[in-house]
Order: sequence, then C-alpha cells, then structure tokens
Amino acid sequence: MSQAARIALVAAKGGPAEAARDRLATRYETVKPEEADVIVALGGDGFMLQTLHRHMHRNVPIYGMNQGTVGFLMNEYSEEDLPARVGQAVATTLHPLRMKVQSESGGEREALAINEVSLLRQTRQAAKLRISVDGRVRVDELICDGALLSTPAGSTAYNLSAHGPILPLSAGALALTPISAFRPRRWRGALLSRAAQVKFEVLDNFKRPVSATADAYEVRDVVEVEITEERAIALRLLFDPGHDLEERILAEQFMP
Repeated sequence: MSQAARIALVAAKGGPAEAARDRLATRYETVKPEEADVIVALGGDGFMLQTLHRHMHRNVPIYGMNQGTVGFLMNEYSEEDLPARVGQAVATTLHPLRMKVQSESGGEREALAINEVSLLRQTRQAAKLRISVDGRVRVDELICDGALLSTPAGSTAYNLSAHGPILPLSAGALALTPISAFRPRRWRGALLSRAAQVKFEVLDNFKRPVSATADAYEVRDVVEVEITEERAIALRLLFDPGHDLEERILAEQFMP
C-alpha cells in the first residue's frame, strides 16, 4: 500500500471510536469512503465485520484500529504516523461463505458470511439436522442446539466457543462444528475442504423450527441451507508487520 494512499475514516457509533475518528481527522487529510484507497475502521471486531460487509464489493482494503473490546481483527490503536503505518501494512485476503436458504414459506434468501454460517433452534426443543457434504449424507440426524460452518478467520470466534478447532488461514479448510449435540453424542464435528459444498436439512421443521445466520444476517424458519465459499469475492484486511491475522490465529492456539 502506497504511503500516498487516500484514507477514509469510519467509526463505530458512540463511545471512544467516534472521538478517536475526530482526533485523527484533525491530524490527517482524509476523503469519503467511496473515494478512498484504504479505509481505516475504528471500533471492535463487530464493527470491522460491518465495515467489511458494507464495502465488500469495492475491493478496498480495510485497516482496523481497536477501539472495542477484543480487537482480534484490529491493529493496536495509535494516532502517530497513520499514513506510514497504512503504507507498511501487510494484506490478508479472505473469502466469505455464501449462504442460500429455503424457508418454510417457500422463499429463497442469500447472504454472505465472513466468520460463519450458524443454524440454531428457535424453541425449547432441540433441532434435528441432516448434514450432507458434496452431495453425500454424512450425518443422517444430528439432535442439537444447532451447528455452524466456520471460515479460518471466524474459527476463533463462535466456532471456538462451541469447541470447534482453530484453523490457520493457510490450511485451506472450513470447520463444521455441532452446537451442544445430544446425538450422535461423541461427534465433535469435521474439517472440510474450502471447496466443499455443505447442505443442512431441517428435520421436523414445523415442530422444531430453526433459524440460519450469516454473521449478523438472520433468516427464521428455514428448511434447507446450502453453503459454499465465494471465491469471486476477495476481502483485504491490513495488519501491522509481525501482527498479521495468520500470526494471531497461530498464537491463539497457545493461549492458556
């Protein structure tokens, strides 16, 4: 990234992020997001996901600075030498998952997920799911609270809290993880090729309704969900040298 890149500032609403944006705007020349060569996002991981979704089809790199809680997708916040930091940043390319959903009403919806696609029961009763990979049924009936398919970037988020594996970016894999599975009791999930086509069928859907969520986009009362990696869309995140996403994911595996 050139140090002469045109920079736009965007911030999460409320709290320290907007104040940080205002301070940076007084120090550096900035442009509107639609005119920028790089967007600097100020907030937490949730705001970074919002920013990536908002500019997904523009192919503009995003450099995040943490003004949130965890900040796994963000760089350390500093007001010094911002153009130089952006110019020296290392790019990480991510590809989202495309979720195609059929609902009880017969409607079809699509959405993209950077972290994961998750299915969750909507009532007190457990969900019953049939899982197919590349057209072959692999789990005939999973009785559970739900299940998810995670990208490597999302493997340290909901997937990890559901006891799924952490995936290095270079692994070329997706994580298929059950959520509070009752039967099969000992099934812990699977590692799939990033080229895999995954289908969830909701069994007994009227009695045991299920929702499907791609990051923050939710569809209720689904009957079938198909998921593939969308290779035609490339998202670029910028990180300070030595603190890129690959290193963060690796380090997370050694955390106490």
